[in-house]
Amino acid sequence: MALHCCTGAMMTCAMGAAPSTFSATPKMVMTGNMPAGNILDFVPMVNIPPFGVCMSMANPTVAAATAAALGVLTPMPCMPVPVGPWKPGAPTVILAGAPALNNTSTLNCAWGGVITFVTPGQFTELIP
Repeated sequence: MALHCCTGAMMTCAMGAAPSTFSATPKMVMTGNMPAGNILDFVPMVNIPPFGVCMSMANPTVAAATAAALGVLTPMPCMPVPVGPWKPGAPTVILAGAPALNNTSTLNCAWGGVITFVTPGQFTELIP
């Protein structure tokens, strides 16, 4: 079984250089004494903060900086652009009208990165 993710969960992006801390949208449900997450918590800068610098050539700022550096990869500040909700979530646990967010869920970024959880933010509540 997976662990329910909440505010304070640590995430990484495959194209980012640093981990980031998840922040669930406030709901009436708590897990581990923190606001619980669902798959609709994917708003950049609200739920998903930046991951340091981005190394994806699909990111226009990275491509421009790399071109200016004559082809030497030049990472630029990360600005997450999530594509759709987290997948798959926990379809049997509905939280505020959407499946609950678990630590096996992933989120794609428009710049080619995949965001995953390193820690769920709490270690006591398991969800299917």
